[in-house]
Amino acid sequence: MGKRLLVQRAGRGTSVFKSPSHIRIGPAKYPQLDSTASFKGRVVELIHDPGRWVPLAKVVLENGVEFFAPAVEGMYVGQIVQLGPQASISNGNILPIGSIPEGTQVANVELRPGDGGRLVRSSGAYALVVGRSGGKTIIRLPSGKAKEVLNNCRAMIGVIASGGRIEKPLLKAGASYYKWRVKARKWPRVRGVAMNAVSHPHGGGGHQSVSSPSTVSRNAPPGAKVGHIAARRAGRRKG
Repeated sequence: MGKRLLVQRAGRGTSVFKSPSHIRIGPAKYPQLDSTASFKGRVVELIHDPGRWVPLAKVVLENGVEFFAPAVEGMYVGQIVQLGPQASISNGNILPIGSIPEGTQVANVELRPGDGGRLVRSSGAYALVVGRSGGKTIIRLPSGKAKEVLNNCRAMIGVIASGGRIEKPLLKAGASYYKWRVKARKWPRVRGVAMNAVSHPHGGGGHQSVSSPSTVSRNAPPGAKVGHIAARRAGRRKG
């Protein structure tokens, strides 16, 4: 009897595939505060959050509210940060994006007012404020795409820290294993064509080849859902 396919094993939800949420520091979100008031806070700690690849800054506000936010380059323990529409345009401060001048580098931008920050949160990332359009601000995302967000969406001034992370070589497979383990991703992932026929529908044969149509229905059962799932077209494009 052959072994279970990877998609079948993942569906069982064993410890190999479960997200190790118990090692997470906490959500990195702006707190729910009065949008018309301004607050001051202090960075009390810079924390490594396993699997995030970006350090978190723990900020304690003057009213006792604590929250975590992705740290920007140049942020340090003891730094005073400001939140609100009256905050100054300096590194680490959090303002409504409608109050930020054009050409400013921003990060951790809210997609909708009050969601805590959804855009531009990965290491070394930043967006540029490029213009205004009515009640919205146009920003250029790291992908180059221009996006409109409401003026009262909050953003942090600066560039997300750990910008040189991908320049460090992994050097060995073990480093990649531990890198993905904290991200709840199975690694290494063996190709189906490299397996025996008993182990995978793509396995076996004189050479590594699927040797049969590789498109499957979106509604296929987990044991058959391998290959090109719900492919819009098949074969080589001609002309």
